[in-house]
Amino acid sequence: HRVDRRQRQMCIRDRKKPRIFIDGQAGTTGLQIHQLLANDDDIDIISIDEFDRKKEHVRRQLLNDVDVAILCLPDDAAKDAVSWIKNDNVRVLDASSAHRVASGWVYGFPEMHPEQASRIAQARRVSNPGCYATGVIALLSPLIQKGLLAPDTPITVNAISGYSGGGKAMIASYEDPSEKRPAFRPYGLNFQHKHLREMQQHSGLSRPPLFIPAVGTFRQGMLVQIPLPLWASRVATTPYDLHAILSEHYESSTAVCVAPLIEGTAADSVNINPERFNNTNSLEISVFGDTASEQAVLIACFDNLGKGASGAAIQNLRLMLRSS
Repeated sequence: HRVDRRQRQMCIRDRKKPRIFIDGQAGTTGLQIHQLLANDDDIDIISIDEFDRKKEHVRRQLLNDVDVAILCLPDDAAKDAVSWIKNDNVRVLDASSAHRVASGWVYGFPEMHPEQASRIAQARRVSNPGCYATGVIALLSPLIQKGLLAPDTPITVNAISGYSGGGKAMIASYEDPSEKRPAFRPYGLNFQHKHLREMQQHSGLSRPPLFIPAVGTFRQGMLVQIPLPLWASRVATTPYDLHAILSEHYESSTAVCVAPLIEGTAADSVNINPERFNNTNSLEISVFGDTASEQAVLIACFDNLGKGASGAAIQNLRLMLRSS
């Protein structure tokens, strides 16, 4: 009788584990999320057989039979998956760009506002940020919130990402020894990059920034750079003001930190390495400034597959499960 009772108690405890289904587990982000969660004994990862991966009825059933569905799919497929979920108890974390500016979805950047982590924790629908957008919003949102930058400030964003940001096809191409790839390749020159809308909406800009992304010959890692001609600002602002506001905003964050202000000739000795935070969920902000010329440069350094993708998804998932 005691053994049976103990077994029943164990079954009850097991049933209380949140069930997580990663739809799109074979993709770059889905695979990494699965690897990060694989050793977590507090959750049950519900997997789909390779044979059933493209069977709609099997995916529909799984999407409606879990506590949290993580979508690592192309945009149209993510929208379809959401429409298939009829169980109101299923919460969704979408890693695609399909819902990042959609009504009824909470943007999954916990550090964006003081209340954002709580909003994510309570949300039924959370949209994971884009990698480039994460850097832009991290740099601009606190400054616009505090009035140091006006919403209509003309913003230019120069950024470079590791080639893993382009998905499986780009990874295979860059890692093919017979392919010759340039060390630095700008793209998105049609001014229609899919991260632009979320950059504008969630940073507080009234117009989209001029955004010039690039891909490098390193696998993962990212730099997002925003030059600021402070002399053109309607608000009297110095590099010290920028650094103070950013430092205050992220003071209690465990994922985002602000490096000491670097001004003048001291910047010559600084090595900004886009791969520095690879395989972590960390993002570091650096402020470079020159008071005399009234110029500043803001730089965000992080892993495009970490805080820019799967790391952020895990952070958001933890918040969502905390309120379950």
